[in-house]
Amino acid sequence: MRIKAAIDRIPGGMMIVPLILGAIITTLFPTMGKTFGSFTGALMTGSLPILAVFYVCMGSTINFKATPYILKKGGTLLGTKILTAIVVGFIAAKFLGSGMISEGFFAGISVLAIVAAMNDTNGGLYMALMGQFGKKEDVGAYSVMSLESGPFFTMISLGIAGLAAFPWQTFVGAILPLIVGMILGNLDKDMREFLSKAVPVLVPFFAFALGAGLNLQTVWKAGFLGVLLGIGVVAVTGLTLTLIDRLIGGNGIAGISAASTAGNAAGVPAAVAAANAAYAPLVPSATALVASCVIVTAILVPIVTAWYAKKIGAKSQIN
Repeated sequence: MRIKAAIDRIPGGMMIVPLILGAIITTLFPTMGKTFGSFTGALMTGSLPILAVFYVCMGSTINFKATPYILKKGGTLLGTKILTAIVVGFIAAKFLGSGMISEGFFAGISVLAIVAAMNDTNGGLYMALMGQFGKKEDVGAYSVMSLESGPFFTMISLGIAGLAAFPWQTFVGAILPLIVGMILGNLDKDMREFLSKAVPVLVPFFAFALGAGLNLQTVWKAGFLGVLLGIGVVAVTGLTLTLIDRLIGGNGIAGISAASTAGNAAGVPAAVAAANAAYAPLVPSATALVASCVIVTAILVPIVTAWYAKKIGAKSQIN
């Protein structure tokens, strides 16, 4: 059997196939991880540990001389995505105000849902895609982009800045594995060679764990509007991020790879409402829509990224 060859024929196959497989298993058997526990449960819920190892191994391939590049790339993508969400939120507010549409096809849509869906990038998805199609330094750029996690920038976008604080410990924790890997790789070339081999191997395992955290029923509950919002997130943020990425010397792949919605973004509407009770009535619909965006973008972004990489002639690092 030529399983790998068959998967490689699919755009972003090593990412998208395990991800969809994990989502299908969780949708059909939502308690499977808890039922079997042990290693099976760990594999289905272990995206963060796998991501931590991915960071260390990827960090080992990054030369210290690339640090300014990482700050430039990460800072640019972070600023562009936040600014895009602010602009879109500002325009939407002209039509929606601070409430939501209560009837018709667009019932449930609000500025809160739109901004929360656009603000936060799926870091694991970004790093996995960049590990496959991009430069190793671009993977490290997420250590800067991780600042967008949580409700803080969504609150800024909604005009209620100052109601949330970003804990410095969380930021340090996000970049520490990468730094450890960089130190090891720069001190010992043999360690760099040893650890770098694990980077492509970890991609399908992380993708499966990510998919196992998604329930496809969420898309059904949010309806076509949730799917449409997810497509909108990829289209709008993908366009701005790709243009800016190319403007600063990139090939656009990092921009498209960042055009997704992070899983923790589904909790942002509730966090915003906890800080400002005026948003409480919007939380149920906004949460469902954002959760739908998580799934839609997790499936769509790898496909679009793989298509774009093939179009510009970028070679996959997973052979």
